[in-house]
Amino acid sequence: MEKRIYPTPIESVAYPEPYARKSFDDAGEAVAELMALYERNTAFLRDSFNALGNGSSEARRYRAYYPEIGVQIPSYTQADSRLAYGHVSVPGYYSTTITRPDLFKSYLTDQIRHLMRNHGVPIMVGESETPIPVHFAFLEGTYVDAAVAERIERPLRDLFDVPDLNSTDDRIANGIFEPNPGEPQPLAPFTAQRIDYSLHRLAHYTATSPRQFQNFVLFTNYQFYIDEFVVHARELMAQGGGGYDAFVEPGNLVTLAGATEPTEGNAPVRLPQMPAYHLVKKGHNGITMVNIGVGPSNAKTITDHIAVLRPHAWLMLGHCAGLRNSQALGDYVLAHAYVREDHVLDDDLPVWVPIPALAEVQVALQEAVAEVTGLEGYDLKRIMRTGTVATIDNRNWELRDQKGPVQRLSQSRAIALDMESATIAANGFRFRVPYGTLLCVSDKPLHGELKLPGMATEFYKRQVLQHLKIGLRAVEKLAQMPPERLHSRKLRSFSETAFQ
Repeated sequence: MEKRIYPTPIESVAYPEPYARKSFDDAGEAVAELMALYERNTAFLRDSFNALGNGSSEARRYRAYYPEIGVQIPSYTQADSRLAYGHVSVPGYYSTTITRPDLFKSYLTDQIRHLMRNHGVPIMVGESETPIPVHFAFLEGTYVDAAVAERIERPLRDLFDVPDLNSTDDRIANGIFEPNPGEPQPLAPFTAQRIDYSLHRLAHYTATSPRQFQNFVLFTNYQFYIDEFVVHARELMAQGGGGYDAFVEPGNLVTLAGATEPTEGNAPVRLPQMPAYHLVKKGHNGITMVNIGVGPSNAKTITDHIAVLRPHAWLMLGHCAGLRNSQALGDYVLAHAYVREDHVLDDDLPVWVPIPALAEVQVALQEAVAEVTGLEGYDLKRIMRTGTVATIDNRNWELRDQKGPVQRLSQSRAIALDMESATIAANGFRFRVPYGTLLCVSDKPLHGELKLPGMATEFYKRQVLQHLKIGLRAVEKLAQMPPERLHSRKLRSFSETAFQ
């Protein structure tokens, strides 16, 4: 193949007009400025790309930077000890790069407002030193004609910045980030480029736009739950919404409250790897449900990406193997602890780190079980057991020598086994997203109780709908709590970012 040579060197870099840093005492005004700056800089990259594709032959590089917010904390401050976020513990300069301020408007306004109130300092808005990759300047859903790209003679990376995976990581969230001398302390758990990467991945994995995701997320490992969720959501829409504004399905099919059919979007030819469904409410305070399929790899992948949206809570609703003789098919398991043999998070969160139960989530789940089943107190123990859930990465663990696994399960006092719950809880712990698990016993392999085909069909008809109602009721309870109360101090390390 003939090697292409470009005789004209790139000797200059084109930028948008210089931007002077500004100080703000009002959170809303600061976010509005971030939105304007982000739109200006991404438009510059889009326009430059299109100009090159339409015949411009200037040998120039085109660059624009992410917006940045910064704050100077002049002294030690004793913040309200009940708060899990909105303050820092050590004086210094803190900053973070910002992307998609339109999507994160409510989140950014809330975080900045808390920071200003707790420390009494203004917020600075300016340009960072991190270039925006041209790929991320085109928002999800934007159509880029292949013919335009083909008309650009030089390699794209000669002309624009591209995603830099060497600096797109979770060091801040993992608590191992150490700034260089003179470098600002991080203000938020994720950088702009890390967020952009996940936003694009979310659209790919779920076939819905990141802007449709809600603050309360239900994960399941069975399509049966999704089927019931879809029926429930469509009935709500037909009846006027029931407090929700819309229902969104893969392909961004939007059914508005009061309607019986989608009014926009296009159904995908085939479902994506982890389809997502959204009961939309103002302020993103509705419910998202995702079928993550089977296995800890999927569980880690989707929570890695949803975490950048900073949801208020995520819960696992799924099936599990009951490990105790006293359990019956259809019983519930409320996880109070986890045994982690999933291994997918070993490099990010050592297995010796305990994953604590969060009181607010546990209470909401237990109360929801009581309300939906009509049982309470001592009678509730007949169908629900609290205890340790073990998560394993080998679905066919029963086919190996059982002595080792069974001994470990017994020593850990585990009462249930699955392939996703500990992963979701551990990533919630890692990313400071409140988490919880309520499982339903669908088989008892240690006792030879496996579902026969007819039994399975009847079991799913009866139990899945009740289980889903419990999850929805628990979310409703959590949504009634102020975020300041729901985001637990248990999830904060010694040195934390101000933004939750």
